[in-house]
Amino acid sequence: MRIGFLYNSQNHQILHSLPLALELSILRPDWRVEILAPSQAHLDYVSRFLPLYPGARVTLRLLRQPLAVQAYRRFRPLPLPPKLWSLLHNRAFLNRFDALVTTEKTSLWMRRFGVTHPKLVNTEHGAGDRDVTFDPRVARFDFNLIPSPKTVRRLLDEGYLRDGQYALAAYAKFDIVRRLDRNRPPLFGNGRPTVLYNPHFSPSLSSWPGVGMKVLDRMAAQDRYNLVFAPHMRLFHPPGPAQLALFSRFQGVPHLRIDLGSDASCDMTYTLGADLYLGDVSSQVYEFLCRPRPCVFLNAHDVVWQGNPDYRFWTLGPVLSASDVSDLPAHLEAAFVQHADWRERQEAAFAANFDLSIPDPGRHNAVLLSDWLTRRC
Repeated sequence: MRIGFLYNSQNHQILHSLPLALELSILRPDWRVEILAPSQAHLDYVSRFLPLYPGARVTLRLLRQPLAVQAYRRFRPLPLPPKLWSLLHNRAFLNRFDALVTTEKTSLWMRRFGVTHPKLVNTEHGAGDRDVTFDPRVARFDFNLIPSPKTVRRLLDEGYLRDGQYALAAYAKFDIVRRLDRNRPPLFGNGRPTVLYNPHFSPSLSSWPGVGMKVLDRMAAQDRYNLVFAPHMRLFHPPGPAQLALFSRFQGVPHLRIDLGSDASCDMTYTLGADLYLGDVSSQVYEFLCRPRPCVFLNAHDVVWQGNPDYRFWTLGPVLSASDVSDLPAHLEAAFVQHADWRERQEAAFAANFDLSIPDPGRHNAVLLSDWLTRRC
């Protein structure tokens, strides 16, 4: 059997299924497991993690790109070729697989392009509360590995899943992160608490357009906390000269780190290393809560959020308005002092989202996929 793991999006999605791919290649050495990506940078990123899984045998394949895209990329930076073009241009190749595993929904367009032979498997790439997590398009996949009990329940309640079309999986990203160096140095060496500011990329939801720069200015001017500014990778992808110039005034500020999308933004370097999470609607807050710690949320759009299930994570810490940013350090201090009031709620929310009793998430998901494919292919 020939199984392809298709990474046709930014790097931040790769770790959500790569442990499954590597473990599947160990579990089923009689199958061909291939990693498919549209750029060499994707494959280089994947290669970094191969030594963490001794015995894994996967083939890395670079998807072909249309000549027009190749020519365009010679003159302008384009780290990710257009998704639909990649799928359309590689449709004959993709149709040779028995199954294609993906972390995102755009790949469903393959069916319209004539890729009808392989089973399509969805693994998701996060487990947040917003309605985008509960996407009706899951019904169009042959099989879904859903890494969250909460997500499964809501998808079933909405009628998007049926028996035999899904399995409750483990959160595979935790598998690979646990295998990385556990003795990572602290993010800063000054002994101060570190705040991670992680705004979302969508302008209609993110705190960045309205108050983001005010957050950076206020944190640059104080001397009690460190700040890592590591937004969702899609907020600046890739950052151009004009965007980089926005942050030039923070150069040389020793307690600020600006990261507009490095690998550290993908592998939980910051969510594990920070002491407080400051954000808006990103599902990364749940990764941060693998160890309960203070959270503060920015309601920059004056959303009436109470009772709205799309904002359930805003019940896990204080929610600030745009005007509160001027006194942000005081609100951060209060969040640290009052964290005991939120801890039990955080633990319950995390347990509803992930099952950490599974010791090897990658192997667990590989068994689920292997069993389903054996029955269906």
